[in-house]
Amino acid sequence: MQDQVSPLVANEWLLYCRPGFESDLAAELADRLGEAPLRYAAEPGAGYVRAISIDGSPVNPLQRSLPLEATVFARQSLVALPPLEMLSRDDRISPIVAQVVASGWSFESLTFEAPDTNDGKALAGLGKALARPLESLFRKRGALRRSAGARRLHLFWTAGDRVQLGLSFPGNRSEYPGGILRLKFPPHAPSRSTLKLEEAWHQFLPRSRWEEALAPGSTAADLGAAPGGWTWQLVQRGMQVYAIDNGPMDKALMRTGMVEHLREDGFKWSPPGTLDWLVCDIVDRPSRVIEMVSRWLTQRWCRFSVFNLKLPMNRRWQEVDACLGRLRDQLDSAGIDYRLHCRHLYHDREEVTVFVELR
Repeated sequence: MQDQVSPLVANEWLLYCRPGFESDLAAELADRLGEAPLRYAAEPGAGYVRAISIDGSPVNPLQRSLPLEATVFARQSLVALPPLEMLSRDDRISPIVAQVVASGWSFESLTFEAPDTNDGKALAGLGKALARPLESLFRKRGALRRSAGARRLHLFWTAGDRVQLGLSFPGNRSEYPGGILRLKFPPHAPSRSTLKLEEAWHQFLPRSRWEEALAPGSTAADLGAAPGGWTWQLVQRGMQVYAIDNGPMDKALMRTGMVEHLREDGFKWSPPGTLDWLVCDIVDRPSRVIEMVSRWLTQRWCRFSVFNLKLPMNRRWQEVDACLGRLRDQLDSAGIDYRLHCRHLYHDREEVTVFVELR
């Protein structure tokens, strides 16, 4: 069992990610934080990255300087204490409570999490078994209380005898367990890719804006539409859609009368007038997609855009950073006011999703 030091300092920054993207998240952090005194522990396939303060100082200022919503590859962002290891199966609770008390942390809720891996899924029952006794002890020790500013304690289990405690703050965290928004596949959608666009709306558009931004009667173009997974989402919102693809579209989708299917090259097609939405899930080089989207946005052919960038096998962060830099340069040169976000969503695979709103 790890020795406790009092007072304990939260000298680690714990970030969750998709397994296999640990080095990409670490590269993003290192690039964006520059000379920050951190070393990165990023085990391949682990599903998380630990950014550890080299000099033992608190990581809170660094964590606030790069908010979760501004990152590409992170799913969750926590200030964290050193991991508790070699916990006795007879008493996992006492060391956890002792570490929290030594840290001086207080919080309004707690959650039990594990990496998004097969081994992590096997740990799901552990949190359920420990939840009630831990909550009771935390209340008795004054750590779990209603006046704790909505802070949340995360117990991140990476093995049955190993847990790392992290603290999250409202406005700089994901509210979903494990940082994952799990959506149910609509049974009538033409393809599972439909979930990518639905998740993008949840991620990038506050629910209070859906009525305005996704209003029935809006117009949209779906480039690379076939068989219609993203078009289906647009039609469900009551939009009229230009589906641009040489491939066949879903027959039931076409029977709605809300889709005009044009067998044309999505990279060359231009709309007959200004549209509300451009969406694109074309499989091609990221640089080529960025060039096409830049043309749409600088010409103001749409107000909102959601598109995916298919990533190379290596240097994925560097490719994303370069592509977004080119897009920003184009929009800035055109004098356009915009909002841009890019995230590696749960329903993405070897790709990231970009959202742009012109203002």
